[in-house]
Amino acid sequence: MRARDAEVRDATARGAGMRDAAASGATAPDATAGHGAGVAALPGRTAASVRQEGVLACPCPPARPGRPAPPGGPGPLGRVLARAAAITALLTAAGSLCGLLRDQTLAHLFGAGRDSDAFLVAWTVPETAATLLIEDAMALLLIPAFSQALSARAEAADGARALPGDGRDPVRALLTATFPRLFGALACGSALLALGAPLLVRLLAPGLAAPAPAVACTRLTALTVLTFGTAGYLSAALRAHRSFAAPAAIYVAYNLGIIGTTLALHSAWGVRAAAAGVALGGVLMVLVQLPAFVRQLPGRERRRHTPPPPNPPPAPSPEGGEGEGAGESSRPPLPHSPLLGLPLLAPVVCFALGRQSQVLVERFLGSSLPAGAISHLNYAQKVAQLPMVLSLMICTITFPVVARAVADGETATAGHRVERDLTLAGLVVLLGGAYVIACAPQIIEILFQRGAFTAADTAATASVLRVYALGLLGHSLVGALIRPFFAAARPTWYPAAAMATGLLITVVTGVCAVRWWGVHGIVAANAAGITATALLLLRGLGTRVLALDVRRVAAGLGRLVLAAAVAAAAGGPLAALSASPLPGAAAGALLVPAVFAGTALAVRAPEVRQLLLAVKGKLAHVH
Repeated sequence: MRARDAEVRDATARGAGMRDAAASGATAPDATAGHGAGVAALPGRTAASVRQEGVLACPCPPARPGRPAPPGGPGPLGRVLARAAAITALLTAAGSLCGLLRDQTLAHLFGAGRDSDAFLVAWTVPETAATLLIEDAMALLLIPAFSQALSARAEAADGARALPGDGRDPVRALLTATFPRLFGALACGSALLALGAPLLVRLLAPGLAAPAPAVACTRLTALTVLTFGTAGYLSAALRAHRSFAAPAAIYVAYNLGIIGTTLALHSAWGVRAAAAGVALGGVLMVLVQLPAFVRQLPGRERRRHTPPPPNPPPAPSPEGGEGEGAGESSRPPLPHSPLLGLPLLAPVVCFALGRQSQVLVERFLGSSLPAGAISHLNYAQKVAQLPMVLSLMICTITFPVVARAVADGETATAGHRVERDLTLAGLVVLLGGAYVIACAPQIIEILFQRGAFTAADTAATASVLRVYALGLLGHSLVGALIRPFFAAARPTWYPAAAMATGLLITVVTGVCAVRWWGVHGIVAANAAGITATALLLLRGLGTRVLALDVRRVAAGLGRLVLAAAVAAAAGGPLAALSASPLPGAAAGALLVPAVFAGTALAVRAPEVRQLLLAVKGKLAHVH
């Protein structure tokens, strides 16, 4: 995307709550897309040549005589991203709250024992499917693919490139080449998992004393391979079109399906009701996105508006002349169904499987511990994931922007955006991690201690949660760093190798540590492995993919880590003074951010200062 760096950075920072520094860039006008197709600005194109495509695709008009440009006002891209950030934040928070309510329901009805352990073994299937088919692999493959298709469509609309020989819209061509085969493969995968449920349970948790409930639950959750894969495809397509509301709502629908089904059927089906809720929740994930996806489908009428020219005009040469093939070398080729290519698919899948294997290792080792250990791991993990999910929200929004910039050769813009995303994600997750460490007992008691979930379960889960928090920065950075590696839709095995190295550290450390420290040793091994992966990815991204200042990023994150450690140390004793968990958690919620901000300012962490200035400016504007 030949866009001005200043507009892209300022627009995205508004969605994240931070102000980016202004910088000069290319002279081509910003090219944007809303809920329709994207439009790429190419050398020699003017604002007048950019045509509306889809629901929203209009560049910010340049200043004209007698019409001054709005001072500092973001273009349409900035408004789209700011609106997307607000909607995504709201729906992500709602999904997280529904997830907490889901976990509270499961804890209340089934506690932390053999039934909950059996369900959580079966829940490994949707957790793995979510990583492969929604969060990582599907998005990493399809968002760059759709970005290239949208760019090709925009070029054809402007006459800069002809459509393929059959005259099909590039987006529709990508859909027809990939979705039917993917749907068939997912359906076969669901059927095979349901048939092989007994073997899968023995592999995942060989130490279970009574595997029958886990087998029954696994047969129900096997449907999520089909539904999650379909939902992930729709999410990737919609995000590439910069339509974020429906993809952000999928976890609200998913968790409400689990809660409703569990409450309705638990008295008759027991823990199988929760597994049935998982199956229904996957179907709701698809249904909540389907209307928006259908609206984005390129129709036949669009094909009539952009027919392939019989004799495309030759592109102007850099010297201003015309000739066959002149200027074509700088334009990306039309996309060719990258999802079906094994060289691109294999490294993405291997990385995603390696990342999800961290959880598989935990449950494998935890199955040999006393009953309830897997449940304590699960509840602690779900609470610890909340700040991580919030920290990755901005990366999810800006990934289509990064992919489009990389596809159009704007690696400097993409690199700057990634640097900002990394520091912002680190700030959010470290602040959340500091609060989790300080107030872990109070958080767990408020959320889960009722019904079958006892005070002993609270104490065990809180201690596990504090160890989990040590690896939160690593988990968040891995989620943020992996996106730029695949933004150009080119195969690379470096992320899979880094993930394999971290997984090896997790396995070796976990096998040794579980003998002496039990469940805490398993969690510490996870933190060590994912942190090693994050460091390898950060180093590799700066040397292999984008021009990142790795030292500057690492130094900024180091200052934030110090601020988080001081905040956690100060907030923990204060939260423990109250006998009631709610006042203690509230006191920690006030003290931890204050100490974090003060320490960050003392060590000169620029991200916190910029955030405070942005908030101050917003408040002044409101008044």
